Amino acid sequence: MRPPHPLNPNLARASAPPIIEASRWVQQAEIRNGLPLLNLSQAAPVDPPPEKMRQAMAEMVLNTPSVHLYGPVLGLGELRLEIAAQWSDLYGGQVTGDQVAITSGCNEAFCAVLATLAGPGDEVILPVPWYFNHKMALDMGGQVAVPLQTGLDLVPDPTHAASLITSKTRAIVLISPNNPCGVEYDPEVLSAFRDLARSHAIALVIDETYRDFHGGDGRPHDLFTDPDWDETLIHLYSFSKAYRLTGHRIGAILTSAPRLREVEKYLDTVTICPSQLGQMAALWGLRNLRDWLAGEREEVLSRRGAMTAGFPGHHGWSLLGCGAYFGYVAHPFDASSDTVARWLVSEAGLLGLPGTIFRPEGDPRGSREMRLAFANMDGAGIAQVFERLTNLAESGLRPRDR
Repeated sequence: MRPPHPLNPNLARASAPPIIEASRWVQQAEIRNGLPLLNLSQAAPVDPPPEKMRQAMAEMVLNTPSVHLYGPVLGLGELRLEIAAQWSDLYGGQVTGDQVAITSGCNEAFCAVLATLAGPGDEVILPVPWYFNHKMALDMGGQVAVPLQTGLDLVPDPTHAASLITSKTRAIVLISPNNPCGVEYDPEVLSAFRDLARSHAIALVIDETYRDFHGGDGRPHDLFTDPDWDETLIHLYSFSKAYRLTGHRIGAILTSAPRLREVEKYLDTVTICPSQLGQMAALWGLRNLRDWLAGEREEVLSRRGAMTAGFPGHHGWSLLGCGAYFGYVAHPFDASSDTVARWLVSEAGLLGLPGTIFRPEGDPRGSREMRLAFANMDGAGIAQVFERLTNLAESGLRPRDR
């Protein structure tokens, strides 16, 4: 049904939000044998922040009047300075407070940065499989998402990316650890992309939402050690995953101070300022939850290990990539993944996302792929996933494209 008034064609061509669509499958499905649903679609924690943080937040609500007021558009000065100090320490570079902005979540960080980089018709290179909200943002803004195909290791190739750069290219966007694939890009790969972007005077945007669950020890890359990092690199971050602050929507941008003055225009128009409570909680977390976050990382890495151990040769399923919150898999069926995803809900009570939403329309690889997020699955839950897949295989049931 068409809206009664004119509709922005850029908005109309953007895909529907996949998580919302997936929730509708559950509402419409009758799950066989009354199995409880195992939700592998949402790549965000459902547990609340740790109790000590919630207690601190309660004190803020009761005793800090400014928590209820507008704040600076680019975020609280204390939080910006704390991020600058901790990022400088972690990455071994030099970050200052005026190179940091706070946003209402990392999706807003991406949209704000995109608004400063590209206008309608400009091009942005996205490795595929891509994060669907990045593609949606480009569609809605009238920009062109240029797909950078990846090989079997799902790691983008800078040489291939170079062949896609045109006079309209404004940025290359990378996510590491990756959403949806979970793969982590080696420092050498990231440095090569930085050099490529610099040589063409375009931006390198790196989304490190899942940085805190990186599988390696030490810093993930050396990009901030470059004294001129802010001329090319734009770094995005999210506090939602690290401290379970999903509903408080706190993200960050690290880039040059002149670009942040342009970002400020966007943020002032869209949200005026980030949540004061969320920012104060993020600041409290940075200062007080280092050990707790290390424990969270170990738990996520143990889940990654369970996924990696369980999938090889599992009744025709294969694991293409795994890390952070994600297992990216290939299914063994003749049907397309969008059919398989709906079928798994009704037949096995498993809700994942089809690979078709992470690739360009018509890309045949997407029909064989799925993302299974294990953010909210402990070891026992992951074991249940494999048990249900085994039961399906033994039953002989198979999905059929309609």
